[in-house]
Amino acid sequence: MTCPAHNAAYQTTSAADAVDAALITRRSVRAFLPTPVPRADLEAILEVASRAPSGTNTQPWKVYVLTGDSLARLSKALLAAYDDPQRDTLYREEYAYYPRQWVSPYIDRRRKIGWDLYGLLGIGKSDKARMHEQHAQNYRFFGAPVGLFFTIDRVMERGSWLDYGMFLQAIMTAARGRGLDTCPQAAFTPFHQVIAGQLGLPPNEQLVCGMSLGFADDSAPVNALRTEREPVERFTRFLD
Repeated sequence: MTCPAHNAAYQTTSAADAVDAALITRRSVRAFLPTPVPRADLEAILEVASRAPSGTNTQPWKVYVLTGDSLARLSKALLAAYDDPQRDTLYREEYAYYPRQWVSPYIDRRRKIGWDLYGLLGIGKSDKARMHEQHAQNYRFFGAPVGLFFTIDRVMERGSWLDYGMFLQAIMTAARGRGLDTCPQAAFTPFHQVIAGQLGLPPNEQLVCGMSLGFADDSAPVNALRTEREPVERFTRFLD
């Protein structure tokens, strides 16, 4: 299944153009249409992504795909945990996704995307209630019909987490090639216990992150957000 709104991006003339289009048009979508995604498409995306490289072919990824009632039940449980007054006491992330101490330029980029997002939604800097509600959209999967959760065996080390990043990128790129959009989400990590209970995760599996997947609702103001990227010369040295 493809979405007509995205078809123009894929009228390409070469394999390089097609890959570039998928990479360049990938974005973190925060409002989805309820349009179902066929299971065959999900299986094809995961099959393609499984070709991602991993050290000595360890393939450290495990994936849980939720749709329908299972997605709704988890969403309800996550929203209850997020709104719990004792949330900060009861729920802690297992690993630090973000730095414990922010420095420039990373804090500057983080702040910019935050205020750009809130600006599109008309949320002021002192409007804590609306900020809270916007963050809660993570636990509604931004309206997406598919939620994916990724786990890794606890015995695996940092190299396997690097491999995992390539696998996640492959999923998002393969999804774009089919006219689908995604939002990778670290917002789930504090609630790994809730997710483990709902998904029946064994003790040896650790939550890496979650992801929403579906067709973007391009009429939603939040999806007008476009993030900036540093030019190549700012992050690269070419040595002859």
